[in-house]
Order: sequence, then C-alpha cells, then structure tokens
Amino acid sequence: MSTAVAPARTGQVLADLLPVSRVRDIALVVGGAALTGLAAQIAVPVPGSPVPVTGQTFAALLVGTALGAGRGVASLALYALAGLLGVPWFANGTSGVGVSFGYILGMILASAAVGALARRGADRSVLRMAGTMLVGEAIIYAVGVPYLAATADITLASAVAVGLTPFLIGDALKAALAMGALPTAWKLLDK
Repeated sequence: MSTAVAPARTGQVLADLLPVSRVRDIALVVGGAALTGLAAQIAVPVPGSPVPVTGQTFAALLVGTALGAGRGVASLALYALAGLLGVPWFANGTSGVGVSFGYILGMILASAAVGALARRGADRSVLRMAGTMLVGEAIIYAVGVPYLAATADITLASAVAVGLTPFLIGDALKAALAMGALPTAWKLLDK
C-alpha cells in the first residue's frame, strides 16, 4: 500500500492527486454516492412534470469528472443500487424504480463519459469543461427522457416537454458552477 502522491499531469483526474490506496478508492466511491444522494434532496417540483429539478445531476457529473470513469461509474452504480434496495436518497427521499429512474441510469453512463474526458484534461479549462458538461447532460437526457416516456406512458414529444425542456436553464446554471469549480481546483493545486 503506497501513500505517494503523484504530481498533477495529463492523464490524471483530481482524485488521483490523493495518496494511493484501496481505502482511498473505496472512500471516494462511497463518498461520491453519498454526495449524489444528498444533492438529490435539493429538489424543486416542476409544474406539470413528474421529475423535479435536483442537485443530483450536478453531483453525478462532478463525481464522474473528479473521480474518473472507473470510480465515477462505481460511485453512481452504488448510488443506484442502494436506492433500488430501499435507501431513501433519490429525489425527495424516495427509493426504488420510478418514472425518473432512467435519469439515474443515464448518470451512470454520463459519469463514465465525463470521467474519461477529464482524464484527457477536459476539466482543466472553462471552455473544455463546458463541453464536458454538455456531453454529460446529453447522455443523461438521452437515457432519461425515453425512459420517462415509456414508464409514464406518454409520447416522446411529451416526455421532452416535461422531462427535458423545463430543466435546460437549471442545467446551464449547474454546468456554469462546474465550469468554474474544477478548472479553479486544478489551478490552485498547480500552485
């Protein structure tokens, strides 16, 4: 078990800067799942939509970007599995499979994508981080919206109207926060 910290370089994500150990990786995975569960409790109902605005997607994309694809997927998969097993940490303190579960599945895939992009340096500048967040959000919606249509028994156009369109402004704000946070963290660590 090594406790060495490698200097920051391309090919690393923020979590790689912590001392290397299996305990670190387990703590990061569990912590990422817990962060996502806590952020899901920040939930604002959207009139006419069965899906609330939450901090969940923001947390999921940050987890994927900061932890990298492998740990990010493990973290979001743990979050989903625990929620399926009854931990009440989906939006509004719910658990189990509901009409918004497709977004959670999308978050697992999105964490892989943004984690892989971060490993290639996409989290080092505001502009690249903007593109990374757009990719992540697009993946979440690509899974979540069709799942919503199927489980709520509505048309895909209706699912877009209630499960995507009302969330675009909030997602842009969340992306702006991430665009500032991660590149700033790298700049501070490089000093």
